[in-house]
Amino acid sequence: MNATKTMIAAALVWLVGAAAADDAMSLDELLERFGWDFDTAVVTTERVGDGLYALFGLGGNVAVSIGADGVLIVDDQFPEMVPKMRAAIEALGGETGAGEIDYVINTHWHFDHAQGNLALGPAGTRILSHANARRDMARGGLINLVIAKYRQEPYPEDALPAITYTRRMGLRFNGEQIDLIHAGPAHTTGDTAVIFRGQNAVHFGDVFITTGYPFVDVDSGGDIDGMIEFCRTVLDELPEDAVVIPGHGRLADRAAVEAYVGMLETVRSRVADLIDQGKTREEVIAAKITADYDDTYGLESASLGFVDRVYASLTR
Repeated sequence: MNATKTMIAAALVWLVGAAAADDAMSLDELLERFGWDFDTAVVTTERVGDGLYALFGLGGNVAVSIGADGVLIVDDQFPEMVPKMRAAIEALGGETGAGEIDYVINTHWHFDHAQGNLALGPAGTRILSHANARRDMARGGLINLVIAKYRQEPYPEDALPAITYTRRMGLRFNGEQIDLIHAGPAHTTGDTAVIFRGQNAVHFGDVFITTGYPFVDVDSGGDIDGMIEFCRTVLDELPEDAVVIPGHGRLADRAAVEAYVGMLETVRSRVADLIDQGKTREEVIAAKITADYDDTYGLESASLGFVDRVYASLTR
């Protein structure tokens, strides 16, 4: 067995063991695993359109709308990042006082996208989300990332969304229509895509990412078939020249989402075929079924968690 195969085999054994472990990491341990450091982290910005920007820091990408009505953001990372995001927003807004955040939309309940609620909610920011995301934030729960587990603690009342919806919601803000769309269980059971109609832009949350293979949070109701359907539903709403803000990673376009959906469908089909053949979870993970996608979405070892969660979704 060569060195590469040895590393893959070791990763497989470790992955299966981690998934079976009962011990959840602390947030500090998880941040160390990810290599995230609040003290050294910086917030960078990229213009999406007039008054619309993407912010990159630690955790999920943040969309920012700045205009006459104030400041609306999509996702808010961590409390430790909020002062840095406020400073970046203030710089983008000049002398408008744009560092004050009026609204935040949470795309889902996970800590790396919504933990900033703990700082923003008590400061008076109005928080919006899908009803299921609010429920999960309120009760907390174990997030099984396969390579690690983290128990997210329940959020206090003042950090929970005060405004929720179930299928669609619209609002007018800073001169444009902003639509919130939920298309069923996908990454979680409470995902929201946020479409900025006037800017031809969408924030997808973690239903679509550009950093590698996605995470399907099966333990909290995520679903591979739902992820595919969610992407297709949102694509049907987007013009050809739409700018796509993923949950993590660089900005993208429709073509990238369409290619991503094709990958999801192919991997889902391959896992289903192996399940029909009576293959075990370990055999499915070891089958290297993502080899033709690894150059685009990550090394083979990085695909193990994704394949594991697709298997879990189809056998639930």
